[in-house]
Amino acid sequence: MSRAAVRYAKAILELANQNGTTDKVNSDMTLMQDAWKQSKDLQVFLTNPVIKQEMKRNALLEVFPQAQKETNALFELLYQNKRFDILFAVTQKFQELLLVQNGIVKAIVTTAIPMTAELEKQVLEKAKQMTSHQVVLDHKVDESIIGGFILRVGDQQLNASVASRLQEIKREIIN
Repeated sequence: MSRAAVRYAKAILELANQNGTTDKVNSDMTLMQDAWKQSKDLQVFLTNPVIKQEMKRNALLEVFPQAQKETNALFELLYQNKRFDILFAVTQKFQELLLVQNGIVKAIVTTAIPMTAELEKQVLEKAKQMTSHQVVLDHKVDESIIGGFILRVGDQQLNASVASRLQEIKREIIN
């Protein structure tokens, strides 16, 4: 993630905190992330250097007419600085910073198949042991890990995947 995205996210979070609109701005960020993930056209449009910045700003204002004034200020800043290409990164970083501000850590768990409720409960307990903060789980499926799970909490990682264990065995055999 670019340092610029972090700076924009911090600025918008600070502005939202001052104005008491943090939850509403967070909703805007979620809407933008959903739109970004669902629309390849939006991704291409915002990252295309040939398309004029003014056109990008106007499109965002039209697509998100109910956006908070802080979100519109973000659009204006990105317009002035020709940085619409980092909008998605800004929305992600905003939400990460908001979680930290609220004493919550995001844990990312990767499994080979979708998690059952029981497994999710066990992984959440393990994540809580790795940090002193409240934990929110983000789940990803990656069949290449074969089985088990990989848990990332902040800068810590617990790799309990089958693929990782097979790599260890392979290294032992070779050595």
